[in-house]
Amino acid sequence: MFTGIVEIIGVVSELNQQSEDGGTTLTISNASDILGDCNLGDSISVNGTCLTVTSFDKSSFKVGVAPETLRRTNLGSLKQGSNVNLERAVSASTRMGGHFVQGHVDTVASILKVEPDGNAKTFRFQPRDKSVLRYIVEKGYVTLDGASLTITKVDDEEGWWEVMLIAYTQEKVVTASKKPGDEVNVEVDQIGKYVEKAVEGYFSKGSSGEPAILQKMVERIVDSRIQAAK
Repeated sequence: MFTGIVEIIGVVSELNQQSEDGGTTLTISNASDILGDCNLGDSISVNGTCLTVTSFDKSSFKVGVAPETLRRTNLGSLKQGSNVNLERAVSASTRMGGHFVQGHVDTVASILKVEPDGNAKTFRFQPRDKSVLRYIVEKGYVTLDGASLTITKVDDEEGWWEVMLIAYTQEKVVTASKKPGDEVNVEVDQIGKYVEKAVEGYFSKGSSGEPAILQKMVERIVDSRIQAAK
């Protein structure tokens, strides 16, 4: 699990495609600031994607990227020299400055436009999978390339949302240098998913066909009223 507070920006120094399974091995350099306490098997978020460290030295580490991950994320478009957002998994002493981020990318989104607003920048995004829009709410959280950001505007009909990057954030994340047409990894706030499933439980029948929870509650109330009236 992560916080969505990007620690450093690393650089892809090597890509090796695995012909047997279609996956790729990435070597990320300029990462010494986050490798002092690294161990084999640790999780590091690379552009918001939780990946496992398979080897490392003082300034670089390697991760394997499965074909499914390449299809679902923008990691497949990385090239030698590409910059990536990096964050170590949370520890017991980590401050939760962002929000709970799993590192499980839901979809990618294309940048529709970038507009300056003083020394800030407003980015408009349109997701490839439109179903994620139901979890996008104004002033809520969204994770873009691993960075926890606040949604400033949403248009469900046209299928886009906006976030604003202040000057400080622009220096800390790769998204700030991206242009219209570029893609970002998107992870929606997982709390919304849990709430949705919990609410569905009140209205949907159980797996064995038993009545929905809400129906059971109404029936109990009606039965108790009938008994009281007798």
